[in-house]
Amino acid sequence: MTRVAILRYPGTWSERDFAHALSLIEGVESEIQWHEDVDLRGFDAAIVPGGFSYGDYLRAGAIAKLSPGTRELRRFACAGGAILGSCNGFQILCEAGLRPGALIRNADLAYRCDWVRIRTESDETPFTSGLRGAVLRMPIGNGEGCWVADPETHARVEAAGRVVFRYVDERGVVTADANPNGSLGNIAGVASDHGNVVGLMPHPERCVETLLGGADGYRMLANLAGARHGTAPALYR
Repeated sequence: MTRVAILRYPGTWSERDFAHALSLIEGVESEIQWHEDVDLRGFDAAIVPGGFSYGDYLRAGAIAKLSPGTRELRRFACAGGAILGSCNGFQILCEAGLRPGALIRNADLAYRCDWVRIRTESDETPFTSGLRGAVLRMPIGNGEGCWVADPETHARVEAAGRVVFRYVDERGVVTADANPNGSLGNIAGVASDHGNVVGLMPHPERCVETLLGGADGYRMLANLAGARHGTAPALYR
């Protein structure tokens, strides 16, 4: 059984959506943990869900990075634990230095709530095994979803294959119109050097059942069933 901890910060709201999504996956059990009491010992993976942690004061994720839960995430990441941050969770990971770059206001300064398509650029993470090249349809809901980095960092992320997801059109082609936030290189998600920490702006937990408009999020999260200690590739341990 793969054990997954879902962190809950003040203002997050996707933790129960993630818990429901994971309940649909055989061989996975989840537990929601309050950020002040997080203990990831004995867990195989951790999820940082979306929402508006601390009301997004200062910058999205800027206060949450000081939380005891985020300190535990750093320890877990250094130990090789699998971590997924979605939307505000991605912002928290970037603010905490667990992901390169930063998330700023969308290029058009508008809150974007829509369905997008993302192409899986790497399958060398615990969440994208077997999905390289797949075009996934997922919803977004963000006002600060524009991923940026200085030229050196951006070049390093691209060269090292750390781009996990990229915004594309229905044909799977990278275009300016397919980019909802103005992110550099149409980047929708990035991974750590070892692939165990992944952040993305779309919400996989919102598309795990066809009743919700699509199930591509299930295809991604179902990979957690193989992320148990001793069964995951050595890269992720």
